[in-house]
Amino acid sequence: MTKPLALVVDDEPDICELLAITLERMDIDTDTCGDVATAKQRLGSRDYQLCLTDMRLPDSDGLELVEWMQTSGLRTPVAVITAHGNVESAVRALKLGAFDFISKPVDLTDLRNLVANAMRLDMAGGGKARLLGDSKAISDVRNVIAKVARSQAPVHISGESGTGKELVARMIHEQGARSTGPFVPVNCGAIPSELMESEFFGHRKGSFTGAVSDKQGLFQSAEGGTLFLDEIADLPLTMQVKLLRVIQEKEMRPIGQTDEIQVDVRILSATHKDLGELVAQGEFREDLFYRVNVIELNVPPLRDRGDDVFILSKYTLERLATEMQMAEPSLDAQARDILGAYEFPGNVRELENVLERAVTLCDGSTITAGDIQVKAGGSTATAAEPDAALGDKLENIERDEITQALEQNRYNKTATAKRLGLSLRALRYRIKELGIE
Repeated sequence: MTKPLALVVDDEPDICELLAITLERMDIDTDTCGDVATAKQRLGSRDYQLCLTDMRLPDSDGLELVEWMQTSGLRTPVAVITAHGNVESAVRALKLGAFDFISKPVDLTDLRNLVANAMRLDMAGGGKARLLGDSKAISDVRNVIAKVARSQAPVHISGESGTGKELVARMIHEQGARSTGPFVPVNCGAIPSELMESEFFGHRKGSFTGAVSDKQGLFQSAEGGTLFLDEIADLPLTMQVKLLRVIQEKEMRPIGQTDEIQVDVRILSATHKDLGELVAQGEFREDLFYRVNVIELNVPPLRDRGDDVFILSKYTLERLATEMQMAEPSLDAQARDILGAYEFPGNVRELENVLERAVTLCDGSTITAGDIQVKAGGSTATAAEPDAALGDKLENIERDEITQALEQNRYNKTATAKRLGLSLRALRYRIKELGIE
């Protein structure tokens, strides 16, 4: 079996020798050269699985080589070697399409992690997560996902609530070099501020009151994989400082531990808020913003995706039918017209909720206009209320109705289903979903 081949571009012979020895120990053959012109010639004539280039070279710089490789259509992962602390150059390289970066003096453990990730790129699969739809807006998102999946650059996913930002993050993970590693999603707004440092970095037994055993943090749980920071805008400023340091230094220290531990994690983040505006207001650190927002990917709202609403509806109804063990219901013409005209302020998540209620309410296997609890034109019956609050109120009403009917029928589910005009399967499903004992 032919060994992988790497190209090292550096005008310092000692650096070339160090990198070549390290790569040889990883069973990777190595070519070396000392300038951009020779590197272009080599890359154009041989098939390399990895390119490592210094930033400062006699005839140009590493950024020019990275950009040339992208415009030439070369799929070889390229990583740049930067001066220690030169974060700005590293970010520029990532924006131009570099796979990753490593700082001088080169840490051999970091180098091995980088090389291992690059070698895994050719084996990365498509993954299970799918972004459904035929619209240009969503096709563009899929194309960007395919590109950024080949990088280790931090990606910030923006978009309204309910558009599928976590799904996009999962697709980036599954299509990239870290697909065999863990994908760890965390809602930053759901962690109490006093527990945040322990949750992210872990702690040692006895490090504070209540620390009765060692605890592994989220960064350690995501080691070798991806940490997805959902609602990153909700991080308090003190935690933003600590997060910035981990991203820049690739090191962290659990609470109560004296020495640093290395971190090999890709950071993806998301929020429905405007991070740039929060920076201007002093509520989000500008330096952290530029580190997590190396590449921005916007997920379009459902109202801008045209007929994707019907593709998503078909998929959702298939899923609900499987979960409820029933025949897949269909939408009549009027129901389709309503869904097509509605603007869905809650996006895909709201569409799923609307269809779930419709399946529960429909009589038989056809969903009619009366089963769709929205108004054509884009507003709900109580449009002045926030979408989440409206959803909670509707669920509470439904829960009360089912509970009352169960009590009146002495918890006979067959009789209760008949009284409510539901199938027995639909009633069982709603009891489970609403948490009714």
